[in-house]
Amino acid sequence: MSAQANGQSGGDGAFGEKQTQDIAAGANGQSKDAEKQAESKAEQDGQKHADGGDGGDGGQKHDGPEGGYDATPIPSRPAGFTIKVKFHKATNLPMADINSLSSDPYVLAQINTDVPTRHKEDPPLRFRTSTVRQDTDPEWNEDWIIANVPASGFKLKLRLYDEDPNDKDDRLGNVHITVPSLSEGWAGIPEQAYEVKARAGSKRAYAIRIVAVCFSKSKHIRGHLYVSIEMLGRTKPDGQNGRLYTAGPCRWVRHYDPILGRLANIKEPDNDDDGDDKQQQQQTNGQPQDKKDKKQKKVEKYNFQANQIQLQGPIPAELYHRYVEFKPWVKRMFTASGLTGGLIGKALHHQHSRVYHFDRQTVWGHFPQGPSLDMTAKFLDLVHWDKGGRIFTYVLTLDALWRFTETGQEFGIDMLSKHTMHSDVSIYIAFSGEFFIRRLKHGHRPEPPAPVEETSQDHPPEHEENEMHPPKDIGGGPPDTDPPRDPSHYQLVIDNDSGTYRPNAAMLPLLRKFLARSLPGLHIQTLDCKADADKMARMKGEQRDRKKAEGDDIVYTQGSRGSSVSSSDEDDLDRIERGRGGGGVGHGDGGNVFSQAARDQKLKGKGKLEKAKRTYGGRSRSAAGGGEDGDAVAGGQEEAS
Repeated sequence: MSAQANGQSGGDGAFGEKQTQDIAAGANGQSKDAEKQAESKAEQDGQKHADGGDGGDGGQKHDGPEGGYDATPIPSRPAGFTIKVKFHKATNLPMADINSLSSDPYVLAQINTDVPTRHKEDPPLRFRTSTVRQDTDPEWNEDWIIANVPASGFKLKLRLYDEDPNDKDDRLGNVHITVPSLSEGWAGIPEQAYEVKARAGSKRAYAIRIVAVCFSKSKHIRGHLYVSIEMLGRTKPDGQNGRLYTAGPCRWVRHYDPILGRLANIKEPDNDDDGDDKQQQQQTNGQPQDKKDKKQKKVEKYNFQANQIQLQGPIPAELYHRYVEFKPWVKRMFTASGLTGGLIGKALHHQHSRVYHFDRQTVWGHFPQGPSLDMTAKFLDLVHWDKGGRIFTYVLTLDALWRFTETGQEFGIDMLSKHTMHSDVSIYIAFSGEFFIRRLKHGHRPEPPAPVEETSQDHPPEHEENEMHPPKDIGGGPPDTDPPRDPSHYQLVIDNDSGTYRPNAAMLPLLRKFLARSLPGLHIQTLDCKADADKMARMKGEQRDRKKAEGDDIVYTQGSRGSSVSSSDEDDLDRIERGRGGGGVGHGDGGNVFSQAARDQKLKGKGKLEKAKRTYGGRSRSAAGGGEDGDAVAGGQEEAS
């Protein structure tokens, strides 16, 4: 499929409704008939899957390795109910840190029902709250809206953790809430205190709690989690055949990591969202960010940035892709089977936790109203508008969670650019690839479509010339002035360039339509990494040229293409930088993935030893790496069961 015509998105509402269809058709500059023809062709191509190289075919034999696009339909169930779960607060939680006599708690929630899934390997539906720092009586007040919960009821499994940047997160306890049946007349559950069960909780944390109780007025050893559940009504028709999904709220998270930033020579840019922050509360570790902090943020420092946006569900049912078994060890990696798969999988899980962990620098916010121009502006802010010719690697999960980081040859840690890491080694995802942003000279004028090819639209709309940055300097924005804040001046160019999952190009129109609904006001163009290979290479080359023209020299270390993140000390990196005079390109030893994974395990053991010293030897937590430039290695969470 050739380049899909650029369009400008807009509108709210559930995917698949007539309003969204009209918006997508109008945004693309085509007639509704042309839009319907494109969608019909996408569905036909998806069912027959003529191109075996783009992925699987729903269980039928095809040429090439197993995996890729999967046309297995969602098992049909009646539409369920939409509920809102609210995590209010917790009290008297165990103390995981003996020095501060406190914890850094968050809640990991999972909902279980009898709704069948397409495959037993489909990921469970989960939600994670933000982390509240040094508080055994935290307040979250965060909502999780779930659609298609069946009339047969559900079981909500809640696990409370203490986040530890240097080691595996300590479990503080569990809460299980069972609702045996649902109906439109169900009264819900008002805010209620549930006792936190100590089963599988950290023995050390509870031991500290017991000691603290002995020397305090409080006589409560067990904590409580306050939760409420509200019935919002029957889920509207959404083309999901009763599949559960997160309907909201839309949420964005910006993660930082100074160590990875130094490894990749990524410096924190100036704050781009001063105007947006005045309109919505931006939070850091659960607290409003004051003006003094914002001024301090303009100080240049190394910081790698990873982003997450919870888009409004549901994901189109046809967007369903499995990892591709292009090598025998790939299956072992995704299933964590055997020594090889266990080592590589553990290294990737460790790296995902490192990149997407919540720490004192993590910033987040919500859009309770759903898709809006403010939400589109926030997305553009996360990708720094059209500054610096950046290219991003992305993964879109089955629950509409969009994860992305900057990518490129200058990133010495190759796995930071890999879709496997972004998906947290997930067997099934919705879509993956790369994207970048272009600024249009005329915001309300569509970009000229590509020349008509065999698979492109037969009758491209009339258009006028519309210059873009990059490649051209069109004025009115970077690199000379601040970027304009109107989303209509920007174009999202997104593709399916992912060797890990090999998304089906026939699904690109559905991806574009979903993003058009999620990011109103933004022009969107899709590229097929095969049919549009030349155009994609040219446009990405223009991005790299712009980055080279506007960027600095790069200093980084690089391992093999299969290596994982190493927790190198900043002193060593400073020494490398001084030795090279602050410029040039450096390469480390080319160790293989197994030795690198073994080194990661050794470093993890060292982190555990340091944690024990802090707990029993008196070293403060902040001094041990919890600060801004500490060696923050996030631990994973146990899988909810």
